[in-house]
Amino acid sequence: MPDVAIIGVGLHPFGRFPGKGALTMGAEAVRAALADAGVTWADMQFAVGGSYEVDQPDALVAELGLTGVQFTNVYNGCATAGSALAVASQAIRLGEYEIGLVVGMDKHDPGAFTAEPTDYACPPWYGEMGLFLTTKFFGMKINRYMHDFGITHETLADVAVKNFANGSLNPNALRRKPLSREEILGSRMLNYPLTQYMFCSPDEGAAAAVVCNASIAHRFTDQPVYLRSVVTRTRSYGAYEVHNTSAAPSSLQVPAPTVNAAAKAYEQAGIGPEDIQIAQLQDTDAGAEVIHLAEVGLCADGEQNELIASGATALSGRLPVNTDGGLIANGEPVGASGLRQVHELVRQMRGQAGERQVAGRPRVALAQVYGAPGVAAVSILTT
Repeated sequence: MPDVAIIGVGLHPFGRFPGKGALTMGAEAVRAALADAGVTWADMQFAVGGSYEVDQPDALVAELGLTGVQFTNVYNGCATAGSALAVASQAIRLGEYEIGLVVGMDKHDPGAFTAEPTDYACPPWYGEMGLFLTTKFFGMKINRYMHDFGITHETLADVAVKNFANGSLNPNALRRKPLSREEILGSRMLNYPLTQYMFCSPDEGAAAAVVCNASIAHRFTDQPVYLRSVVTRTRSYGAYEVHNTSAAPSSLQVPAPTVNAAAKAYEQAGIGPEDIQIAQLQDTDAGAEVIHLAEVGLCADGEQNELIASGATALSGRLPVNTDGGLIANGEPVGASGLRQVHELVRQMRGQAGERQVAGRPRVALAQVYGAPGVAAVSILTT
C-alpha cells in the first residue's frame, strides 16, 4: 500500500467569534491548507469533514466551489478529527485517490458539554442524577487514577501551568495568559480533584490538512510529513471509561481504547514509543494528559509525577507535549481539535513553530485524541 504524506496544513484561530459561522471558519482553514500545499480546491479528488455542531460539513462546497467532489462527513466525539484523518488515509492507501482534504470545524457555546444520556447508551437516571456531565466523568476518572498510582494535585497543576505557558506563545490560542501553580490550584473546584483552570473550554475554530500519495508529495513540497499510521479504537468491556454506569471488578479490567489504538499505530508505523520526540495528547483536563502519557507508552503508570516535575514535557524538555498549549489553552471545537494537533506537529517538524519551536526539529511525532463514550485515535507522523 502507498504511504500517505501531509503536504499542507491550515488553521482558523481558536476562540470566540461572534457572528462568524463554523462553515466560514472551516472554509478559511481549508484555503490556508490549500495555499500551504500550493494547490487549489479544484485539485482535490475527495474530502472528509468532521463536526459536532455542523450537521453537514460537506456544505463547505458552497463556499469553496461546486466541483462535484466526493465529500464524506464524520462524527466520532472528541476523536472526530482523528477519525476523519483515518478515513482520508485509507482512501489513499487503497489507491482510490491520490490527493484530498481533511477538515474539522465547530462552534460551541461556553460551558461543559451535556446531552441526552440515552443518546450514548446510558439510562435516563444517569442524567437525572446529574452524572451525565463532562466535568464529572473526567473528574472521576483522574480521581481513581490518582488513588491507584499516586499522582499528586501538584502534578495536575503543573500540566496546566505548562499548557498555559505554551499557549501564551501561540497567537491562535483562546487562552494566552500564563498561570501559576498556585493560581490553578486555588481556582474554583469544579469536580474533584479538577479545578476550573485544569479544564479546557468548548469554543470555536477550524483546522484542515491536505494529504496525498507519498509518491507524488515532491511535486508540492520539499518538506513533506508522512502519516505513517492512524488507528481508531473503541472501548472494551472492563475498561474504566466515561459514561459507564458501573465499573468492572479488578479481575476483569482491560486496557483503555487509547492503549489499543497506540499499540496498533506503533505496529503499523514500525516504530516504538521510545522513538517519539514530540507529542500532542488529548488534555480535555490536566488529568487526561497525565493518563494519556502512560496509555500511549511515553511513561509507565505512576511515573508522571517525576516526568512532569523534571520538565521533560516542557518546550525545552526531551519529550515536549502539547507545544501549542493543547486543549487547555486552545479550547476544544470538537471537530477541529485533532487537526489542530496535526497542524502543530507539522509546523514543529518543518521548523516553523516560531517562539514555541522545539530544538532539533523533531522527526517522529504522535497525536492522540479521545472522546466519550470511550473512543480514541492515535496517529504517528515522521519526516
